[in-house]
Amino acid sequence: MLQPGNYSLVLSLQFLLLIFDLFVNSFSELLRSAPVIQLVLFILQDVGTLFAAIVLFLMLFNTFVFQAGLLGLLFHRFQVTVFLCALHLALSVSLHVWMMNLRWKSVNIFIWSDGLQALFVLQRFVAVLYFYFYKRTALNLGDSCYYRDSLWLRNEFAQVRG
Repeated sequence: MLQPGNYSLVLSLQFLLLIFDLFVNSFSELLRSAPVIQLVLFILQDVGTLFAAIVLFLMLFNTFVFQAGLLGLLFHRFQVTVFLCALHLALSVSLHVWMMNLRWKSVNIFIWSDGLQALFVLQRFVAVLYFYFYKRTALNLGDSCYYRDSLWLRNEFAQVRG
């Protein structure tokens, strides 16, 4: 089970990953003239997003609800977050690949095609939703009802069995 001291450490790690993602989303365009640095930041951002999803799943798997076999209940409660994690990662990788392909050889030319601009706006919009729902889920997973047997859990288990 997740101990209170470990939870604060995991929560700090999750917030650190979200802050780094927000930082790269906010300031990566300032490094357009240095494509190698921008590429490294994009790779680190994508790896960080993947790592944040892994940490989230590990937290979900560590709950008593999961160990009691109520994976459907956890998925139902946190399905928006799981979906947004996958969507945010897919949109970020797509945007990064497209931007680096267009800008790698011509760093001094301003290239914004209509498709790239639409993907940029969509990725930033989904990123805001991802930040909100991920943070909310990380904080909700600190609730002790997910880590011990309770009347709420027994009622949910009875509904699943009945």
